[in-house]
Amino acid sequence: MANRKQIEELQEILIKRKESITQNIQESRNSIDSLKNSECNDDVDFAEISSDSFKEGIIANQQVKELKEIDDALKRIEQGTYGVCEMCDELISLGRLRAKPFAKFCTPCREIYEVEQ
Repeated sequence: MANRKQIEELQEILIKRKESITQNIQESRNSIDSLKNSECNDDVDFAEISSDSFKEGIIANQQVKELKEIDDALKRIEQGTYGVCEMCDELISLGRLRAKPFAKFCTPCREIYEVEQ
C-alpha cells in the first residue's frame, strides 16, 4: 500500500490534473460557442464548423468523465479508502496508482471489469 507521503504526492497530481481538465473543459465550451456563432459562407464552411464542434464536444465529454473519476479518487483519499480495489478490497499497486492515480480497481479486477463492459 502507498504510504501517507506517497498518497499526498498522488493527491497533488490529482488536484493539478483536475485544475487542468477544468480549464480545458471551459476552453472547449468557449470554442464550441465560438464555432456556433461563426458564419457559414458555403457547405464546406458548415461541414468544417460542424466537424470541429463535434470533436470539441467529444473531447469535453471525455474530460468530464475523467474529472468525475478524479473527484471520486479525492473523496476516497478523504475517506481513507484510496488505493483499495472497489471490486476485491485488495490493495492497488503503487505502480498502477502512479500510472493512473484515479484507478479504483487493481489490475486483475480492471481486466474483469473491462470484459464485462
